[in-house]
Amino acid sequence: MIQGTASGVGKTVLTMALCRILKQDGHRVAPFKSLNITANTTLIKDKSEIAVSQALQAYAAGIVPEAAMNPVLLKPVSGGKQIILNWYSLGYINNLDNNPAIKKELLPVIMNAYESLSQKYDIIVIEGAGSPVELNLNKDDIVNMGIAKQAKSPVLLVSDIDRGGVFASLYGTLNLFDASEIKYVKAVIVNRFKGDISFFKEGVDIIEKITGLPVAGVVPHIPFYVPEEDSLRNTASLSFSSNMDLDVEFDVVADNVRKSLNMELIYKIIDEGI
Repeated sequence: MIQGTASGVGKTVLTMALCRILKQDGHRVAPFKSLNITANTTLIKDKSEIAVSQALQAYAAGIVPEAAMNPVLLKPVSGGKQIILNWYSLGYINNLDNNPAIKKELLPVIMNAYESLSQKYDIIVIEGAGSPVELNLNKDDIVNMGIAKQAKSPVLLVSDIDRGGVFASLYGTLNLFDASEIKYVKAVIVNRFKGDISFFKEGVDIIEKITGLPVAGVVPHIPFYVPEEDSLRNTASLSFSSNMDLDVEFDVVADNVRKSLNMELIYKIIDEGI
């Protein structure tokens, strides 16, 4: 599972890249995001509507997108409300975070979707949402550690160095996990590094010292042309057209991530689990 220290740190693209890398290595792999809040959606083959990000992750994995990869979609509509689509239809709601009863109903639906994928694929790459330590919202979590626990999935924690504060964001996030959560986090990833990575060796050493976890990689920032989900990122990657050669773009992103990550460590984490 890919979790992030905040929204917009690159979870979606790293999930897509890992789907591509694992496919290249001969694994049957699928993406999964339990709940997505976005207006950036697409209709797929079975007429379901899912987030564009999960559809792209599926294409990167070389498979056909399906609703199980994004079992709960909250799509903003007029009046500040959201509509729940896909595996569970509740119609319109105002604020899911203030509806613990609905979250309780959604969890088995989400896990049924996850299990349906697990029966068909060797590896599921799960994407979290926002920050996993929003302490006022975590009691009934169904998108970050709540899902990691249900799936018994090891977690890679990602932070975006380009926005600054990478040491504080990693250290702070890790120290806000409770004792039942911290054991799931197996490594951290520093994303969107600009410049000569060799100059950040001391930074890597510091991160490993203060977190007690290995740094699985420092991923350089590169231009690419696959749309990112988070509209906070004003980059060229938001430019997208249907005639774009996505396979080329998937490989560009995957090659950058593969060269940057310790894939031997990643596979070890996958194999050992929790």
